[in-house]
Amino acid sequence: MSMNPHQQAIKQLEKVAGLLRSEYHDEDTARFDAAIERLKEPDRVIEGQLEVEMDDGRSETFQAYRAQHNNARGPYKGGIRFHPDVSKEEVKALSTWMTWKCAVTGIPYGGGKGGVVVDPKKLSQNELQRLSRAYARLITPYIGPQVDIPAPDVNTTPQTMAWMVEEYQQEVGRQAKVVDSSHSAAENPLATFTGKPVTLGGSEGREEATGLGGVVVMEKLVEQLFPTKEKKQITVAIQGFGNVGYWFAYLAHQKGYSVVAISDSRGGIYAPQGLDPEYVLNYKKEHGSLPSDGVQEISNAELLELAVDLLVPSALEGVIDKENAHRIQAKAVIEMANGPTTSEADEVLAARNVFVVPDVLANAGGVSTSYFEWVQNLQGYSWPLQEVTTRLKKIMETAFTEMWQMHQKTGQTGRVSAYMTAVQRVVDAMIMRGQV
Repeated sequence: MSMNPHQQAIKQLEKVAGLLRSEYHDEDTARFDAAIERLKEPDRVIEGQLEVEMDDGRSETFQAYRAQHNNARGPYKGGIRFHPDVSKEEVKALSTWMTWKCAVTGIPYGGGKGGVVVDPKKLSQNELQRLSRAYARLITPYIGPQVDIPAPDVNTTPQTMAWMVEEYQQEVGRQAKVVDSSHSAAENPLATFTGKPVTLGGSEGREEATGLGGVVVMEKLVEQLFPTKEKKQITVAIQGFGNVGYWFAYLAHQKGYSVVAISDSRGGIYAPQGLDPEYVLNYKKEHGSLPSDGVQEISNAELLELAVDLLVPSALEGVIDKENAHRIQAKAVIEMANGPTTSEADEVLAARNVFVVPDVLANAGGVSTSYFEWVQNLQGYSWPLQEVTTRLKKIMETAFTEMWQMHQKTGQTGRVSAYMTAVQRVVDAMIMRGQV
């Protein structure tokens, strides 16, 4: 039986802890060990049953969770997903990974994650609104601009956040009339949720942020791996053509790289001479499929094994596994999806000198821009797109450089190097606070 995601997160932590322990001496060794033990479990997991009135008048109950992993470096931060496969173990793992993602980028947050066990495709808009509001009521006592800041994730949207922030604001108002609320009236309630519509305090640039952050990382990686190659000679294959895959493809193409392969859930296309992602997207919108003229049609599995410089999995988790890892021909992998490479595949790629930029760094552009949104909300101010983009680029470049320096110092993989930086920052914060 395969490891559940939380067990996998613990295993990763234990591996990194073994590499970091020698950095700590005397009484700090005991504190380090105590911190690692605490980091194996979230600080808190909120669970509840959401009773929602359906359009036909009957009630349905949905299981809901919110995991708050660690707040030594700042408020808990992480998305909310609506999906049939949501589980307690999954949100615990995802909240752990969010802690590392925020630490890798130097953002002053800890990790959180939430979810509801539901197939949102089976609900009407009104039912989705009632579900979203019910979830917001469940977590309101445990969230706030300085406590826990949720955001959209799988199958949730800016509209979902708008419903939740409205319900949160009403709920806090009701609580404040009854008791001394822990939620300060001076704090902007809009700062409790990020990923909101721009008209409700959302940030400019949020739509393209994850893809843009990934392209910034790609450019830094290219400097290290292909210092003498021209951009047009560097070939890129992108699996997944949703928001993240499209923006990565579009921005890489704009910068002069050769995007030679793109795929969606149905299959992919390959053109050695290069593709125009904007044309591909417009064609897909008009015809419901990827274009077929002048390209070679390939499967998603074939795309992963193309002889390209850079492979960018941007869709599902676990697509690079022990079965296909030895057939990957790319020089490097940039993980824009969450968890696209299994731990067994990681070992195979490392042995074959395929450099992997891990998801906690590569796709951190989204949470970085969520952080900007929070800062803007707390200030009651809105930054122009250019300022958001400039700030995002600086964060991603710094995070890559720190990971690369750790890689050169230790000889560890990109993933382990990023985790070492992240775990050390969190443990140091816990020790400094006297939490251990």
